[in-house]
Amino acid sequence: MNKEKIKAIASRMKVLRQICDCTVEKICSVLSVDKETYLSYEAGSVDIPIGFLYSFANYFNVELVALLTGDEPKLHDFSIVRAGKGLEVERNKPYKYTNLAYNFQGKKAEPFMVTVLPNDDELEQRSHEGQEINYVVEGKLLIKIEDHEVVLEEGDCLYFHCSKKHGMKALDGKAAKFLAIIIA
Repeated sequence: MNKEKIKAIASRMKVLRQICDCTVEKICSVLSVDKETYLSYEAGSVDIPIGFLYSFANYFNVELVALLTGDEPKLHDFSIVRAGKGLEVERNKPYKYTNLAYNFQGKKAEPFMVTVLPNDDELEQRSHEGQEINYVVEGKLLIKIEDHEVVLEEGDCLYFHCSKKHGMKALDGKAAKFLAIIIA
């Protein structure tokens, strides 16, 4: 994610926390993040994991898209996102997220099309609230949940608790694409 977008998200986080009269210590306790890490998120000095943003938005009862873009969703009966028209959420490499329901109010789930680019970096694991469905639509993906590793191929589906540390890695030197649905 580019630095300007990170700074804008960080600014919205700080203002929201302050408006709600929530201390840094309280948010760190509630979202299970250490103070130094949280302050680096709020300062906009590091990329903020999507799972953390999802948990932060839920805690303050705001739409994730409002935190990401500063705009509130407008639709409440239905929402159509045409092919290639989702809200691109630039994330840390090697992940690319596209929100597939960004303009729908009151979502009970956050659907993303996620592309994982091949890389040689060590697989990084993170946790957040909720449950998650991952359905592979293209490529081959290694998913590690805590100490368990599973390889998913096209058509495979995984359902898990997001409170468990998890991470993904594209295999065979090719990008992998999967539908991720995060359920509150």
